[in-house]
Amino acid sequence: TAATLAMPVAVRFMIDNGFSTEDAASIDRYFIAMLVVAIVLGLASATRFYFVTWIGERVTADLRNAVYAHITRLSPAFFEVTRTGEVLSRLTADTTLIKTVVGSSASIALRNAFMFIGSAIMLVYTSASLAGLAALTLPLVVVPMIVVGRLVRRLARASQDRIADTASHAAETVSAMQTVQSFTHEAEDRAVFARAVEASFTTAKLRILARAGMTAIAIVLVFAGVTGILWLGAQNVLAGTMSGGTLGQFILYAVLCATSIGALSEVWGEMQLAAGATERLVEILQVEPDIQAPAQPQSLPQPAEGRIGFDNVTFQYPTRPHISALDGFSLEVTPGETVALVGASGAGKSTVFQLLSRFYDPQQGRITIDGVSLPDMAPETVRSALSIVPQETVVFAKTVMDNIRFGRPGASAEEVIAAAKAAQADEFIVRLPDGYETELGERGVTLSGGQRQRIAIARAILRDAPVLLLDEATSALDAESETLVQTALTHLMQGRTTLVIAHRLATVLRADRIIVMENGRATAQGTHHELLRASPLYARLADLQFGREAAE
Repeated sequence: TAATLAMPVAVRFMIDNGFSTEDAASIDRYFIAMLVVAIVLGLASATRFYFVTWIGERVTADLRNAVYAHITRLSPAFFEVTRTGEVLSRLTADTTLIKTVVGSSASIALRNAFMFIGSAIMLVYTSASLAGLAALTLPLVVVPMIVVGRLVRRLARASQDRIADTASHAAETVSAMQTVQSFTHEAEDRAVFARAVEASFTTAKLRILARAGMTAIAIVLVFAGVTGILWLGAQNVLAGTMSGGTLGQFILYAVLCATSIGALSEVWGEMQLAAGATERLVEILQVEPDIQAPAQPQSLPQPAEGRIGFDNVTFQYPTRPHISALDGFSLEVTPGETVALVGASGAGKSTVFQLLSRFYDPQQGRITIDGVSLPDMAPETVRSALSIVPQETVVFAKTVMDNIRFGRPGASAEEVIAAAKAAQADEFIVRLPDGYETELGERGVTLSGGQRQRIAIARAILRDAPVLLLDEATSALDAESETLVQTALTHLMQGRTTLVIAHRLATVLRADRIIVMENGRATAQGTHHELLRASPLYARLADLQFGREAAE
């Protein structure tokens, strides 16, 4: 800025002193000075570009990290009401927009802000009277910029929301493309996506129109004011109260001042875009997790035994506050005991797992592990005591080794292979193209259901936690896979406190105790044969679920 502001002074001296052969040495000095100024300007501009762009990249990286780290701490309740695509849009599109502004627009804004201040000071120094008139025109430029800027900000927010809608729809359909194609739903999905894209374009069009209008207003008002002031300056030169060089200097500073205001108005529009994106990111960062660690978290006794207690627990999901998923539910599980949960769909079996994992806290009652209440521990402490084999196994787009090691990231290769052998998974893993280093496709689509299930069991064996939560998923497997998975489960359940959501008679018969659940309550408990006689509900469920012959 200082280098640029030095140039009009050299121009003034050249105009006032004239181009005469007697003063050739002075003219040489002016041009040498201008060359030095140009070198300084080039070096300073490159330095500014490097550092400000570096800041843009650094801010974006930090922001992405902060948002992602915060998302991983949020409770499942947040994801019940927020679409995955919406979160991903904020993590990618919004942070990229902020990078553009911080790394590019902020650089332009910084330079032009200094240029405006410097040229305004030099305008006053050159001619205080003309500068005073220029200052009077400034509010005419600034006020419309602020008003239109606010409109741009609102439209930018709306535009980013529409982009998030398209991202959400795309993420949803791409992740379920086989289902979409199986039901020949492609045309409908394309139409929905096209409508979302058009809505995004319409909002963007309004935003662009507002910014274009703001730029036009700024340029017209600035240059109209400058033209009027320069006309007065020309009158002063004709009257002899100002030299031609001084007017030339004033003109150059006025042009610098006007162009910097024009550039700032352009950047102001971009800043409003970033403000809209920032609001969306801050919105996520301000969401407080429902499940938080206490100020002084307790630890589990070591070694952990795996004693579980539910004491008169009542719970409603946040999205269904009028329906109790558990209603006065009580259960005591002793260390090493295997307890099967049986009941119709919606009886509350999965909710027991959700609460024990402390994804939610109950509205009433108390849940304990080894006598320590779950809210008295950090969520990580609670979950470190649990291994889970879900019904729908999640397989990541990583190697087989990494997928099993998910249970304990620090495990050695030998420990991973030992867990895979115990889970009856080694026999199919060694037949894969690269064995344990084979890259699995997204969601493990290259594996069969039984293979995915055995990967999940290997993961749970490697974790070696005292409590096992088993949402038994053998009902969807063929006979051979089921036999292998059952063998692996038998190995996994040894010496652990196990809670099983039972789908198969074999599991029920192996359980030490069966809990019959209905409408969020434990209505009966006992062994299979005891409950067939004592619980009409269990007898009916056994008849439906396990077959009449097996029930008898």
